[in-house]
Amino acid sequence: MVTIPTVTLNDGVSFPELGLGTYNLRGPEGTDAIVSAVEVGYRLLDSAVSYENEAEVGEAVRRSGIRDELIVTTKVPGRDHGYDETIASAEGSLERLGLDRIDLYLIHWPNPSVGKWLDTWRAMIALRERGAVRSIGVSNFTPAMLTRLIDETGVAPAVNQVELHPYFPQAELRAFHAEHGIRTESWSPLARRSELLSEPVVGEIAAAHGVSPTQAVLRWHVQLGSTPIPKSASAERQAENADVFGFSLTDAEVAALAALERGRLWNGDPDTHEEM
Repeated sequence: MVTIPTVTLNDGVSFPELGLGTYNLRGPEGTDAIVSAVEVGYRLLDSAVSYENEAEVGEAVRRSGIRDELIVTTKVPGRDHGYDETIASAEGSLERLGLDRIDLYLIHWPNPSVGKWLDTWRAMIALRERGAVRSIGVSNFTPAMLTRLIDETGVAPAVNQVELHPYFPQAELRAFHAEHGIRTESWSPLARRSELLSEPVVGEIAAAHGVSPTQAVLRWHVQLGSTPIPKSASAERQAENADVFGFSLTDAEVAALAALERGRLWNGDPDTHEEM
């Protein structure tokens, strides 16, 4: 079993430096895959209402027998923005998960045209205060949005989960996070459906350390101070993805991967993207 190190969030919670993405892990096979990941050593499981797999994640948690060691994440969808709507959404997530708390609750997208994400955040603060949620955070928020959220509520998110990979290293946003004690979390850390893992520089760095291209990229995330959440249904691949804590990239190698920057890959600009 792999031991994944942790960092401490701004609310005092220990948070793994690598987790499991569960997008598209559904049905009995999805539950089996999540159980496999826990057996490999994963302790952070990332779900969302929009993934339609909260029931599978909850079942995997129960089957694991180590509920208190796991951090279960789910997210408020855009259609549930608003104070009362968010409270109801959380209650629905808890029912589908079959758990007594959500460990990390995120706003999935800000949906600025709707303009209710501040009300949603205030509801999440209330949910934390009543114990239904342990940590609260956001996903796909910009520095300007984070600044407004902190200024108007006095509560900084514990986490901001964003698109982040060598094609889109998000240096400015990561610097903002570091300044405000917000943990960066990387969705699509391997730039799915792209040629990232075939890039010559990725292969050269991987070969220099005797690891796979996937491991080299995931190690890059770790050294940036971001928690990647790669998805895999294969126990073998899950173990490979988690085995990135026994080597280190040089500063030059970290910079070489960041130099692949080309921008967002899926047009998910938080200032304009809407996801309900």
